[in-house]
Amino acid sequence: MQFITELKRTHSAGQLRGVDAGKEVVLMGWVKARREHGGATFVDLRDRDGFTQLRFDQSLNADLYEQAKQIRPEFVIAVQGRVESRGEMINPEMATGEIEVVVQRLEIFNAAKTPPFQIRDDVEVNEDLRLRYRFLDLRRDGMQAILKTRSQTNRAVREHLLDHGFLELETPILTKATPEGARDYLVPSRIHAGSFYALPQSPQLFKQLFMVAGYERYFQICKCFRDEDLRADRQPEFTQIDIEMSFVEPEDIYAMVEGMLKRIFKEVKGLDIDTPFKRYTYDEAMARYGSDKPDLRFGLELQDVSDVVAECGFSVFTGAIQSGGQVKALRLPGGGDLSRGQIDKLADVVKIYGAKGLAWMRKKADGSWQSPFAKQLSEAERAAIEARLGIEAEDVAFFVADKPSVVAASLGALRLKLGQQLGLIDKDAYAFCWVTDFPSFEYDEEAKRWVAIHHPFTSPRRADISLMETDPGAVYAQAYDVVLNGYELGGGSIRIHEEAVQSKVFELLGLSKEESRAKFGFLLDALSYGTPPHGGIALGMDRLIMLLTGTDNIRDVIAFPKTLKASCAMTNAPSSVDQLQLDEVHIALKRASTPVEA
Repeated sequence: MQFITELKRTHSAGQLRGVDAGKEVVLMGWVKARREHGGATFVDLRDRDGFTQLRFDQSLNADLYEQAKQIRPEFVIAVQGRVESRGEMINPEMATGEIEVVVQRLEIFNAAKTPPFQIRDDVEVNEDLRLRYRFLDLRRDGMQAILKTRSQTNRAVREHLLDHGFLELETPILTKATPEGARDYLVPSRIHAGSFYALPQSPQLFKQLFMVAGYERYFQICKCFRDEDLRADRQPEFTQIDIEMSFVEPEDIYAMVEGMLKRIFKEVKGLDIDTPFKRYTYDEAMARYGSDKPDLRFGLELQDVSDVVAECGFSVFTGAIQSGGQVKALRLPGGGDLSRGQIDKLADVVKIYGAKGLAWMRKKADGSWQSPFAKQLSEAERAAIEARLGIEAEDVAFFVADKPSVVAASLGALRLKLGQQLGLIDKDAYAFCWVTDFPSFEYDEEAKRWVAIHHPFTSPRRADISLMETDPGAVYAQAYDVVLNGYELGGGSIRIHEEAVQSKVFELLGLSKEESRAKFGFLLDALSYGTPPHGGIALGMDRLIMLLTGTDNIRDVIAFPKTLKASCAMTNAPSSVDQLQLDEVHIALKRASTPVEA
């Protein structure tokens, strides 16, 4: 076998076209497939750019033809050869389908073992196995396309923000544990015995300090960490597009983010998205969709019918209203085809969210009602419900009666279930919106104190600041989320820029002056040295890529993700460490640690 490493690679495996016929080329890559046909061995050679068909012709070089028989899938090889037209044998499904390379020289760089699964997108592979051999899984065309999309998105973000006067600045990874530190990943210090750093859940305070320092426009594509229970769209280590701006109002943030997303979708997907995005206050979103992250790709809005049924004969409705609750309904046009069994299964959906049951009615073709509670409503009440919901023949309506939070959560979940189950969602659509004016605080019954819904550095609406002392639950924040297809894509707020207001918020949250100084003295000091009004937002990069690429699994868009148990199936992290390492960082374990299974 002749070695050709002194030759330089001339082309990628996805680069050659018909106009290159006659050229002498050197290609390097992985064997995608190998097949024998009529005295020739054909090999598909793959690299990250695509693949090219190679031909080892017995009639031209018998020795080389015999060497080619050694080749197996995933061998890493280099070839030198001549580009030839495939004539009438063109493969239109291949970018390089007009040509093939007739090989003259071959080198096998690495003879691969047989992979534990085929490196093909059309072969279903158990996810645990994929993550165990992630270095092989990443060779698949689909995975490479996703990570290329991620790279394109990173570039579009950087170019857009740099074009608009932002500075790309870095914030610390080793930082201070937060007051709500149960979700922090802690890092012991060898030098400071008994003390710990925390990995950042967000660069929040540091980006605010950049505003204090006068940098005015900051961004960072940064890693963040959160030690929490996982879901399909959550990871313990995640990436966010972090933005902060001085001398701004919410509208300035909206315009900047909309412009950035418009550029991303144009450059990455070739799509022109409409701006400005729709706007909903938190209260409006909850009232109409039962969610603060509404999926706007389909209708099925919720309607309040409490006033219509307040004095009806159906005790489920009247009892909820008399207890301070409400009755809301969701109309399903043409839902008359649903069977009683299907309706009963839908009742299971709302029960997950605390609803005691799901009432329903169907308007039959003759105008009469089919419903378990129809006889307990007057004719006028039934007519009023039909008018309120716009009910027509063969429509079905669903009702939940309970306290407002349960009604919103359960009917919001039912709305999504119906949209998915009945194919009402346009999978090719991208529906953006802003949800604004969130409540600032909620009372934690278990802890017996007020907690910040967003974070404690979010500015209340100016008109609401005085309510912090008398009615904290009535205080609304200058907070906003950007939502895409039912996912919170990012969240942000106008920040508190006055020391007195920040101290008042800390006091409301139960921090004494001493605790506030101990935990946030540096911030309070900064706010007293000339801090501009400022605000920002953080968008989840992983979730954005998930939506751009059409996958519903966030692990598909991260090169080396963690499993649902927050472990790495490939490296077996986290793992136990030896006693010497523990002694170095002054840690004694209560019990022997055992590795977490992937």
